[in-house]
Amino acid sequence: MISETSNQSGSRPPKETLSEKVRRTPKRPGVYIFKGSKDRILYVGKAKNLRNRLKSYFQESANLEPRKIGMVRMIRGFEYIVTDSELEALILEASLIKQHKPNFNIILRDDKNYPYIKLTIKEEWPRLETVRGIKRDGNIYFGPYIPAQAMWEAIAFIRKNFSIRTCGYLLDKPMRPCIEHQMKKCPAPCAGLISREEYRDIVEDVRHFLSGEKKELLKNLERKMLEFSEEMKYEAAARIRDSIVNLQRAFESQKVIAPELGDIDIIGLYQEGDTVAINILFLRKGILIGARDFFLEKVITSNVPEIMHSVIELFYAKEIMPPPRILVNAVPGDRESIIKWLEDKKGGKVEMEAPRRGKRLDLLRMSNENARLHLITRKKPSGDEVPNILKNKLHLAKPPTTIGAFDVSTIQGSESVGAFIYWANGRFKKELYRRLKIKEVQGVDDYSMMREIVRRILMKLEDRMPDLIVIDGGKGQLEAARGIMEELGIKTDIIGIAKKPDRAFLLSNDFVDLEDKDKASLLLKRIRDEVHRFAISFHRKLRDKKMVQSPLERIPGVGKKRRLELLRRFGGLEGIRKASVDEILKIKGFDRKTAERIVEGMEDIE
Repeated sequence: MISETSNQSGSRPPKETLSEKVRRTPKRPGVYIFKGSKDRILYVGKAKNLRNRLKSYFQESANLEPRKIGMVRMIRGFEYIVTDSELEALILEASLIKQHKPNFNIILRDDKNYPYIKLTIKEEWPRLETVRGIKRDGNIYFGPYIPAQAMWEAIAFIRKNFSIRTCGYLLDKPMRPCIEHQMKKCPAPCAGLISREEYRDIVEDVRHFLSGEKKELLKNLERKMLEFSEEMKYEAAARIRDSIVNLQRAFESQKVIAPELGDIDIIGLYQEGDTVAINILFLRKGILIGARDFFLEKVITSNVPEIMHSVIELFYAKEIMPPPRILVNAVPGDRESIIKWLEDKKGGKVEMEAPRRGKRLDLLRMSNENARLHLITRKKPSGDEVPNILKNKLHLAKPPTTIGAFDVSTIQGSESVGAFIYWANGRFKKELYRRLKIKEVQGVDDYSMMREIVRRILMKLEDRMPDLIVIDGGKGQLEAARGIMEELGIKTDIIGIAKKPDRAFLLSNDFVDLEDKDKASLLLKRIRDEVHRFAISFHRKLRDKKMVQSPLERIPGVGKKRRLELLRRFGGLEGIRKASVDEILKIKGFDRKTAERIVEGMEDIE
């Protein structure tokens, strides 16, 4: 490391001093680090020529943007690290920004590695895995899936319609088939019940499905269906027929943009002042498989190529595979070094362009519009604006100014409870909170419990019915609550909220991503968490009370005074358990009926 820092601290040295230090800086590629008082890192940048880049900050004639001028005034010194190439400087810059998160650098507030589906074609008997990064191991990767819910839905569909193994065993020796085979979800290659050629055909069908190759997949399945039919294997033919119907529905629901475009990432941008919204669309085989939004505040520059440089550098520094083509509003000035870096990560050719016509331009405009809408949504709205955002986000009948939420808490059906909380006009109305014990359901049945608490509580709300009802749970709990509301003739809006990832289920069977961190999403998650807290606190209270409760307290007719008399006479619960009815009758104040109850009630104590 070659570095230069100011030899003064606490007070800003004269600009000439920094200029003198710049003149001693080599004209080589590298990374520079601006520092403020107390050695705090303000900004990390990279340059093809360190001396020229630093001069652009400190010379008198420098034409800087206002926020850059403010940063320069805070600089007390700088360090630099010389590298062998601009590419090495790019990699080092990304690493230092990620490590130090300087205030004046663009930071993508996102610590996740996005999920992929891995098809292990290098294994003798391939299978599917979910992974958070890509390796050059010869296997096939599909993704990234953003939000992750789309990935889990794809895997669930595959397991329902394609017989591919789910286990991770080596299968190097014969094994007994598991329950997956009995359920007709696995052809049991472990037991030699399917040939390698037949299994490879299944794997190829899965690859076609994940690649969005509709024609090839349906053609293969139709051929197999006819073969089974001709061989009079009607049950197998019927299963493939059902899979074809399911596949046609699945393909119809996919957002096909332009199959001929292949794999593309589209990075849209919208800027107002020093605030920038970024929208990244992921197109795979012409199908839109996901999107990611970023919200950047107090951005140091309005230069779009410079912003694009930072976004591309930080986004692809993660465990994410660049596609063959990336669309941007403006190509960064260091295009060659960025493309070389991306190609090293991908292990193949990567192109970057700012389209000027055609479908690619249409895609970029769509991403820019998504970014604009994201910025509008993320602007700090007043309390009056949040209900309108919720209405549009969840496709509600009207903006909800009052929201009620339900949750159930139980462990193995023990001390099951339900809870309801109420939010109105920006605050929780604790006087309208309700919690109750589950009375009508025995054992573990979340849906029946949800039906019970929704019915019992909504019947008593009368004119305080909320504009929106939130159910803590997924599609099953949502449908259970909706059924009760229909029985009661209640027509208010209702949604379900599930976790990991956070998403809202609508009655239309669509779901809305709640991980975008806008005000409306944060409010819904806050309401969900509040009802969960209220439910679980009541459940714990009942459970703890039961755990510390003396067995004698459960016996009718045995109050505090009688419990003390029993403990004095027999010395403890073990002595009481061994006592006979006649021995208990010798205690003053005990009749035969109470004594018999005590003997019966203590029989279960071990």
